[in-house]
Amino acid sequence: MKLWDKGISTNALIEDFTVGRDREFDMLLAKHDVRGSIAHATMLAEVGILTTDEGNALVQELHTIEREIENGEFAIAPEMEDVHSQVEYLLTLRLGEIGKKIHTGRSRNDQVLVDMKLFMREELCNVRDSVSTLFATLLTLAEQHKEQLLPGYTHFQIAMPSSFGLWFSAYAESLTDDMELIVAAHNVVNKNPLGSAAGYGSSFPLNRTRTTELLGFSAMNVSSVYAQMTRGKSERVVATALASVAGTLSKLAYDVCLYTSQNLAFVRLPAEFTTGSSIMPHKQNPDIFELIRAKCNRLQALPNDILLVTNNLPSGYHRDFQILKELVFPAFTELQQCLQLATLVLPQLQVTPNIMSNNLYAYCFSVDAVNQLVQQSVSFRDAYKQIGESIQRGDFTVPEHLTHTHEGSIGNLRLDLIQQQMQKVLSSM
Repeated sequence: MKLWDKGISTNALIEDFTVGRDREFDMLLAKHDVRGSIAHATMLAEVGILTTDEGNALVQELHTIEREIENGEFAIAPEMEDVHSQVEYLLTLRLGEIGKKIHTGRSRNDQVLVDMKLFMREELCNVRDSVSTLFATLLTLAEQHKEQLLPGYTHFQIAMPSSFGLWFSAYAESLTDDMELIVAAHNVVNKNPLGSAAGYGSSFPLNRTRTTELLGFSAMNVSSVYAQMTRGKSERVVATALASVAGTLSKLAYDVCLYTSQNLAFVRLPAEFTTGSSIMPHKQNPDIFELIRAKCNRLQALPNDILLVTNNLPSGYHRDFQILKELVFPAFTELQQCLQLATLVLPQLQVTPNIMSNNLYAYCFSVDAVNQLVQQSVSFRDAYKQIGESIQRGDFTVPEHLTHTHEGSIGNLRLDLIQQQMQKVLSSM
């Protein structure tokens, strides 16, 4: 069944090519398609385009289909083009002529837009929840390990003293900025395109404010032309937000891979969270974090993939947009897996005690030695020179005490401020 069928058969190869993977991915849109249709039918009855009885019959049957979707009893038949065709077919099969009226005043263009926005809105909320859980895990670990020092590096060279508390809290705070983009993406997709039809509105007296309320959108895409222009733009904004979270995860995964190497041995993964080698019996590889790194690196390319599909298209709908489902839908699944696995495994990291007592890291404390001289009224440049000369002579002495007290230092993590930042962002979504 094709909603655009006019009695002309289509070449089978053309049909297969144009349908693509819609049946597969549209199963993820099914419940959202029904929700959009319930709102649309309700509104049509309220403005008098449908009778009250017709509207009630459609809404009741749509709720039945909704339950079938929830129970795993719904499928898109091979002869159907997409989920929209399947739902309309079921309505017509069960309600007769009334079922044929569901598409009054809309197009598949605004129908799929509604489905996509409802889908992305829900998935962004799921990402928000997973990021929040990982964030809480990182703050807990930061508090737990705040006293355990860790060498900091610049240029892959020993730099200054850090701590596991500072390291874990850094990634927690990074997630707060990522959440800003998740919230922004949610705001972009949380607008109603229903009623824009094929992109130029309708001669029916549709009440778009009403469908906006019924679907829980924060506002509507007012211009019918712009509503269609949001296809591709919304996905790119969402992809940018997902890529930001992925960037944080990728860097964290790289650190874990580096820190578990025997050369550094800052942390250790329990054997059950590692994999082995077919030839080297001693190997315990951090494959989980290597795969998180690779998957998240690929996710960071997603905005560019979407741009290449949609760039230089004029206004109006184009079939190019269909490909976006193949890019966006799996991205949510992969990012969620990475978030959940990171949340599972990170608390199992076994932190090596007394790392900084190794003389290998003595020069990490050179800046502290300089600062101590400065506090004794030596100018910074002279203090820098004195400590530099002692390092060259080989008689540098590590200071007995560290005094890092400012906000965001190893002695004053201010995890409460990081927590407040995240709560502020979350409260806006």
